[in-house]
Amino acid sequence: MIKSELQQNEDVRNLSYDELVKYCEGMGEKAFRATQILEWIYEKNAWSFDEMSNLSQPLREKLKQDLILQRNSIAQKQISEDGTTKFLFDLYDHEKVESVLIPTEKRTTACISTQAGCKFGCKFCASGIGGWKRNLTCAEIVTQVLHVKEEALKHKRPLTNIVFMGTGENFDNYDNLMKAIRIINSDKGINIGARHITISTVGVVPKIKELAQEGLQVELAISLHGYDNPSRNVLMPVNKKYPFDELIAACREYVRLTKRQITFEYILIKDVTCTENAVQALKKAFRGIICKMNLIPYNPVSEFDHKTPSKEEMLKFKNSLEASGIHATIRTPRGKDVNAACGQLRHKHLEK
Repeated sequence: MIKSELQQNEDVRNLSYDELVKYCEGMGEKAFRATQILEWIYEKNAWSFDEMSNLSQPLREKLKQDLILQRNSIAQKQISEDGTTKFLFDLYDHEKVESVLIPTEKRTTACISTQAGCKFGCKFCASGIGGWKRNLTCAEIVTQVLHVKEEALKHKRPLTNIVFMGTGENFDNYDNLMKAIRIINSDKGINIGARHITISTVGVVPKIKELAQEGLQVELAISLHGYDNPSRNVLMPVNKKYPFDELIAACREYVRLTKRQITFEYILIKDVTCTENAVQALKKAFRGIICKMNLIPYNPVSEFDHKTPSKEEMLKFKNSLEASGIHATIRTPRGKDVNAACGQLRHKHLEK
């Protein structure tokens, strides 16, 4: 992308290093200026070109004329008793997206959204209740990370992990997601290792196959939430387009090509997914797949008539999986007092 190809008022965080080099060279500047600009944005947490003191004043004025660099507007910020911090960002068109800072003893994670709303309508998730509005740009994805990174540094905790598990279906915004990941991963960007970046999907089979060809050592998480076609149909409308067996076959092929483990996200709903029949079906489906299961206690949403299993029921389910040779952990709920589950804060805001 050279200078003449820039869209009017392009957000600088939409540009890769190579694109920014071409832009700088297109107006007679040396390539190292691109490195300096990116250092200010991604290492020094600058939110304006005026802060870039090692650039000439004419260059800073030109950058302000051609490019955008500013904060997101924070519509709401909530801090949980467990340290989880949830942001509701107001974008330029007043669409709202959520991001979450999740601190634990060993890591500090940013949970990031890639869409405003969601079109996939899973029957336990608040993200899709208000429908799908639009895809986020690469810059809007990256800027969420920068806000969470800044918040983490306020607490003297460097950001270590990124999970794309916020609002929206990540693979429905594949190109912007991949560009954002490369900026997040780059040593000229946010510089977070690929193995510390996780992409979650409801099971968009063609994009799982495409990701296997990307050469990125990112982690893949599949929102499975069912153990066969009938159980998944109840909760996941996407299963009608990409049925359970087709999804499992794509996962098997992904593992074969990448030699990387898959995480299966699996929601525990009383008498729906948390049953002995489910254990036996999952044992059969996962045979030969390098994987682990992340068991998620159902986080109630008023629009859906589901119940959370008891601790005893969840532990029994986990132990049955382990006895069947499937490694499983029960996720500890975080930020329940600040509506930290996907889409909940945005949904409440839209209700108002």
